[in-house]
Amino acid sequence: MSDKEQIAVIGAGAFGTALAAVIALTGRADVVLVGRNAGLMTDLAVDRMHDAVLPGIDLPDSLQFSAVPDAISNAGIVLFAMPSQAQADAARHYGPYLAKDAVVVTCAKGIDKVSGDLLTDMLERELPQHAIAVLSGPGFAADIAKGLPTAMAIAAADMTVAERLAQAISGPTFRLYASDDRIGVQLGGALKNVLAIACGIVEGRGIGDSARAALISRGLAEMSRFVAAEGGKAETVRGLSGLGDLVLTATSHQSRNLRFGIALGQGETVDPTHGTLVEGAYAASIAARLAHKLGVDMPITDAVSAIIDGKLDIATAIGQLMTRPITTE
Repeated sequence: MSDKEQIAVIGAGAFGTALAAVIALTGRADVVLVGRNAGLMTDLAVDRMHDAVLPGIDLPDSLQFSAVPDAISNAGIVLFAMPSQAQADAARHYGPYLAKDAVVVTCAKGIDKVSGDLLTDMLERELPQHAIAVLSGPGFAADIAKGLPTAMAIAAADMTVAERLAQAISGPTFRLYASDDRIGVQLGGALKNVLAIACGIVEGRGIGDSARAALISRGLAEMSRFVAAEGGKAETVRGLSGLGDLVLTATSHQSRNLRFGIALGQGETVDPTHGTLVEGAYAASIAARLAHKLGVDMPITDAVSAIIDGKLDIATAIGQLMTRPITTE
């Protein structure tokens, strides 16, 4: 067995493939990308390209591919790069194959729909013998895979674990900053998707960039209140996993959540469960429900949730937001 760090990335979508590629390029770790589609994994090993999700990008020769769950058994670090609502199933499917001391890193930006829990909390219940960390922040898969400069956050309950992960996964163009605030990092990643939908609605309606700027700044205030109420650090959302990620997804058309919001704003009927995944469409109703229980005021999140659920039309939602009492928060 190699003396290098053994790292497994589970999930052969765009983000998982990009992460596996950029980690493999550091040369410091033996990296395997694991997926359930045996035919796809064989094709990736032969073609060294994943044109369905990362067209035109060559994958490193050192990157390994497997459809066999046992391929993760020697990995000290295992990244869960499947969508948020698939993470619980993945934990049950791959859990028996994890090495005894493996650290599991969730790379999804969402909240568990069934329990309403953060993904780290859900994974700790499913995988109680393993340390659970979270990777989040402003990074599009294509940018990461192309080797464009990208910085993200990685958080664990133990700062020593977070720092070890940051060192193991970072590379020349992919920089991870360690944190011990898993709550703030996760909620920043989940809520920015909701706010990106709101910014898309503004763009789709042609309301203007000033309105988008207002949503970004007021949305950041919502995120801070919610994170603090959940026991995280409000200042975390002013970093990469909050403000950084929000600015990226609220302004770039690479963002699925922004494009979804634009379609809504233009009056299209869009089903977030079909086609490309829109994490914010799931997170909106969950976050609104949790905020209500906690007594946290989140008007933008509430409005997005109501629009997606068909309980409020866009014109009424905008009117309600603009006529809310002015506060100093």
